[in-house]
Parts: sequence; structure tokens; C-alpha cells
Amino acid sequence: MLMSNVFLRLSKHPALWMLLLALTLGTLSAAFLPAAPAAEIRAALALAQEPTGSLQVPPAPPVKTAPPALSNRIVEYHMSVQLDADNKILQGAQSVTWKNPGSKPVSELYFHLYPNAFQSKKTTFNKESGGKLRADEMTKDSFGRIDISSVQTEDGLDLSSTLQFVQPDDDNPQDQTLVKVRLPQPVNPGEKLTLKMDFAVQLPYVFARMGYKDDFIMAGQWFPKLAVYEPKGTRGRVEEGWNLHQYHGNSEFYADFGLYNVRIQVPSAYTVAATGFPTKPAVDDGTKKTYSFYADDVHDFAWSASPDFVYTEEPFSTPNIPGMKIKLYLDPAHKELKDRYLYAAKRALTKYSEWFGTYPYSTLSIVVPPAGANGAGGMEYPTLITGWAAGEDPTGFGLERVIVHEIGHQYWYGMVASNEFEEAWLDEGFTSYAEDLLMETEFGEKPNLALESSYMTNPAPLKLDAWRYDSHSHYADNVYTRAKLVLKSIEDQIGQKQMLKVLHTYFERWKFRHPATLDFQQTLEAVTKTSWSEFFDQFVYNGMMTDYSIKQVQTRKVKKAGEVLYESAVVVQKRGGSYKDVPIQFHFTDGSTVEQTWAGKESLTTFTVTSKSPLEWAAIDPYYTLVLENKRINNFYQVQIDEKWNVRFHIGIVKIIESIVGGFTW
Repeated sequence: MLMSNVFLRLSKHPALWMLLLALTLGTLSAAFLPAAPAAEIRAALALAQEPTGSLQVPPAPPVKTAPPALSNRIVEYHMSVQLDADNKILQGAQSVTWKNPGSKPVSELYFHLYPNAFQSKKTTFNKESGGKLRADEMTKDSFGRIDISSVQTEDGLDLSSTLQFVQPDDDNPQDQTLVKVRLPQPVNPGEKLTLKMDFAVQLPYVFARMGYKDDFIMAGQWFPKLAVYEPKGTRGRVEEGWNLHQYHGNSEFYADFGLYNVRIQVPSAYTVAATGFPTKPAVDDGTKKTYSFYADDVHDFAWSASPDFVYTEEPFSTPNIPGMKIKLYLDPAHKELKDRYLYAAKRALTKYSEWFGTYPYSTLSIVVPPAGANGAGGMEYPTLITGWAAGEDPTGFGLERVIVHEIGHQYWYGMVASNEFEEAWLDEGFTSYAEDLLMETEFGEKPNLALESSYMTNPAPLKLDAWRYDSHSHYADNVYTRAKLVLKSIEDQIGQKQMLKVLHTYFERWKFRHPATLDFQQTLEAVTKTSWSEFFDQFVYNGMMTDYSIKQVQTRKVKKAGEVLYESAVVVQKRGGSYKDVPIQFHFTDGSTVEQTWAGKESLTTFTVTSKSPLEWAAIDPYYTLVLENKRINNFYQVQIDEKWNVRFHIGIVKIIESIVGGFTW
């Protein structure tokens, strides 16, 4: 997901940066899920054109020749959903099959019920977020929920009475985003179980990735979705078991790969964009239109619908992508910007497939929400992304940057599929790094890394549960920006060519396998044949930045061979993490300079320089090569200062302000 505050800092409002530098969601208490939808939802459903019982899960689409599986395909969903456009309700039915990937019998299943994050102001999501996400705030209509009315086994055994909400992270009884289903008998290793479920979703006014705005619908995280059962060894796990987390204010998602066969019924005027590809043309009876979609080797299914979409598609292929279709669903306000969206998508697909590996799916859908629906904007789903809402000013390269970022997620969120509850940096940081590289390579948009680094005033470990950061901005600063800077720092030490080899190797080795931070570290070490333990201990597993300081300077006159010289002792100090090859420049009053390189390991060291003229100033990293250096105010030391300026000044900020005034863009 593209964080708008990060995006604004890096792409649209340099003036905000300069200012910052200068000023250097009724409560529900039921313990069990109700057997029927809430009263207000039941009343609305009575208006639906088709009763719940007539919703049948679709049969599997015919496949002439089954392609080889790319993933382990732990889950299989057959779903049917009907949109009540007047009441903003989704009436759904699903048949979900789960295969036990472990070595022990499993006696319960767990489902994420993400829409319940919006059912009251006391949910964990709303308590943690304060009813805000990015620049969007909840409104009086931003309440929604999901209710399961029936859970049955294949032979018709009703399990509804066994459903129980669980809150493993915070014991919040008002949070109903995770539910347990007790099974009549265990599922043995390698065996499968199928459950049939009926459910209804009251959509909120668009907020936090899902909902409605007028006739526009964004159905993200909209169905009961199985949690991940991790076998021993997965992501370093010592014992197998369920990976269980509620929906938090900062967290995104984690799910198993599988198959999705989905039938979506909407009013005839609507066009539907969805994960995967259509298995047959939409069927229109004059009132309702039914779409059928199929996707395999994905871990989620999202869709969007609107009667206003301006639709276009183009075939696309590269040497690394045999052939696919780019599908664009534009809000009418952006119909004249079609070519910009398509160009950004093509350049991102071309370069990412070249750098990291092939994009194996047959489609990529791009949805542009209407003005006022930015709660649905800037988000990634398998084979479907959303841009910023059409109300955003498309000046500069902001439009392109969002598309480039979200397509990057197809790799690190979509295919590599890290656990975003626990290791969000493996998606967001990697995607932000790829975004910067693409924007610089294809659009000439070079990031100001020194400025971004200086904003890291509260660094924290990257391998933290997403909700354990101090705030949303603290989360974003670390898992987006600082994580990107860590990756860029690795690149600076090994070179861009070898860095791309590392990322390509990591992608090819771990796609469809849910890796952990250690897996990336080991890939890096295998490619570079170097230990990175010290680096990871400081900057990944701990929240360190580098902070090198000039502590003091002492100059005295000395005589050597009858000549009066000036000898200066410059004391430098390491106040943060260690970084090899720290450049230091000494500048003398006659205009001459001397440059030295410090290994940067010692806590304190002294450089002695001798010259014919006095030392005027000394600077650590004068060319801003240390991307993890965040306190440049102590990098510069002026030996003699006019009394009216009797302060140390920050050469880094001076240079940055000069650049801003000079009109550069990021």
C-alpha cells in the first residue's frame, strides 16, 4: 500500500518538508457470532432481488489443459456474491476447501472477518487508528460489518454454534475480526476439508481500503478468509500452528495461496474489475449482470464495480512477460489521462520483470476511484491495483508514482507474499526501493535520500509486529522509508548490478513461499559471499541509524624543518550504527582540501592533519553518501566563527534548502 503521507513527503510537497525542517470508529459485546445478520442488515436484505438461498457457489470453470501450479495451493474458494447497490450490501456464499499442510491433525479453522473492523469505534482497528488511515478519516457512514448466517460441512452438518470470536493480540472483546470454527473431527496431515458458508457484508462509506462512494464499490478484504497454518520451519517457526492476528490500525494482510472461482452479480449498468480473468462473457438479463472470474496461485481476491468506469484494455508483452492484458478502469474525470496510466504500467512491468522475474499472470487491472474515494486508492491486490482517486491533482509524476508503487507490490506482496502482520518491511520497504529505482530510471525522478534520512527521528526495528510501532506515522516512517534506506545502503556497498542480482535471486528462490527476514539475509549473504550479520543486527533487527559527529577541533602551530605549519587534531565520534568507509573532508583557509576515509568502527578517534594554512572547517560525509546518516547537524565543524553566528550550523540543511529553493522535484 502506498502511504499518502510518505507519498506527499517524497513527491508532491517539498515545501512541507522545508517547513518541517525549519521547525527542526454502537459497541457489540457478544462473545459468539450471531446466527443471522444484524437487524439493520436483515431489513435491507429483504429488498434484495434474489434470496440468500438462491446464491449458489459457481462450479469450477472448464480447463482444457491445467497449467503447472506455481504455489502450494492450500486453499480453494468457490464464491458467489450479489451486490444490493441501493443498500450497499454484499450477499455472499462460498465453498472453501482447506488442505492441512502440517504434520499434525487440526481441530479448528480460523477466518479473518476484516469488515468487522468498521462495526464500532471500539474495534482494535479503530482504537489504534483513531478512525484514520493515511489522510482519510471515518465519517458517520463509515461503519460496516460482516455476518455469517450459516456454516456447514459438505454433508450438511451445521457448525454455526461453534463459531467463537478470538482476540489473540489484545483481548479486546469488542473486536470481531478473527473467528474460530471448531470442527466435528480433525483434519489429518495432507487431507482436505470443505465448508460452505453464507454471509452478508454491510459496506462502509469508503474507508481503509474498502466501501462505497455513491455508485462506486471497492470490495477489498470482503469475505471470510482463512488464516495461515504454518508448518514447522515456515519463517523460522519451531512448532507448526496457526498464524493468528486481528485487523490492526497499521497492519495489512497475510494469506495462503490457492484458487479463486468467483461469480459477481451487479446491476446491469455496472462494470466489474476483479482479480484474475473472466471465464466467460458477462450475462445480462436486463436487470442484473453476472460476471465470472477465475484466478490461481493468488492469496486474495478483490473486485470493484461502478456504472461510470471508462474501460480500456491493451495487450502487452516483453521478453520476460510472454503475453498479458492491461485493463484500465478509469473514473471519467481521468479519461484523458489514459495514456499516462498505461505508460506507467508498461514501464513498471517491463523493468520489474527484467530486474526481479517474470509476471506470470494473464491480466493486470488498474482501477481509478472517483473523487472523494481515496480510501480505496493507492492499494494492491493480486493482479489488481488502485490509483489515487480522480480528484487528485495529476501534476508532476504523482500519478505515475502511485501506479509504479502498486505494481511493485505484485512482486513483494503478491508473489513473495511475506507476513505483513509481522514483517511489513519485506513488502513495503522492498516496494518503495523498487519504486524509487523505477522512477529514477524511467522518469528521471531522483529521490533526495539525505532529506528522507534526516526525517528518521524515531527509528525502530524493522522486524516488529505492525501494531507495535508507536503510531501510524512511526510505522510508515520505518517500514517504508527507513526500510528503503536500509536496502539502498546495501546497494551502495555492493553496487546496483549486484543488488539487482540479490533481489532477483531472492524473488526466484522465495516466490509463493512466504519468506522471513532471515531468508532475505541468507540470500544476500549467498550472493555476496559475505556475512551481513553486523549490518542486520544494527539496522534491521535493531532500530539504528548512523550518526557520526565531529566532537572537537584543536589547532596549533608547529615548526618542521624551519617552516611554520598548522597541526589540527580533529576528534570524530560514532554515536550510532557502524558503517564502513566514512568519508571526512578537511578544508583549509588557502582553499586546499584533504580527504580521508575512516573505517567508522571506533567510538572515538582522532585525525591529525598538518598544512601550511589553518584548518577552516571539517565535514563528515560532505557528499551525502551515507544514506543512513540522520543527524547531519553534527557532521560539520567550523573552526572559527564570527561572533554573531556563534553557533554550529547544519550544512546538510543548508544544502537541502538551497536545493529546494532551486526548484528541484523528487
